[in-house]
Amino acid sequence: MKEQKYWSPYVSGIGLGLTLLLAFVMVGRGLGASGAMMRFDVWILNLFAPQHAASNPYFARYAQSPLSNWLVFEAIGVLIGGFLSGALGGRLKLAIGKGPQISNRNRLILAFVGGSIMGIGARLARGCTSGLALTGGATLSLGGWVFMFAVFAGAYATAWFVRKQWI
Repeated sequence: MKEQKYWSPYVSGIGLGLTLLLAFVMVGRGLGASGAMMRFDVWILNLFAPQHAASNPYFARYAQSPLSNWLVFEAIGVLIGGFLSGALGGRLKLAIGKGPQISNRNRLILAFVGGSIMGIGARLARGCTSGLALTGGATLSLGGWVFMFAVFAGAYATAWFVRKQWI
């Protein structure tokens, strides 16, 4: 299968905006991913330590039916959609995206550490990037806009220090 080009970022942005609008209209809530991950975590915790999930006030809120929230189905849909997009575009392969200056091992370690920091930050902020930036920005939430500008400023400032890793 011949590799196809990616969608235009403008078309993708319009599609994401329409998806967000449909989520508000159909479900009454915006998009987000960290809520789904929390519910997956509690579901797994329930499998191995149900007494802990039920007795802990933080987990007990989700322990009754952790997979019944619509965000779980959104996350599953994102995984299926990403898989189908890669398959249809001829890009479905196992690969580690990195520059030549960094080893596979170090790239995986950095990805794990960065993902862990983002996950902890999402729980502390009570929302992930999609929830805060997309949904918060769409509802004109001050916190959403501050977060979005902080992410872009932080990424731009950090890019200067790590740019040689990707050349």
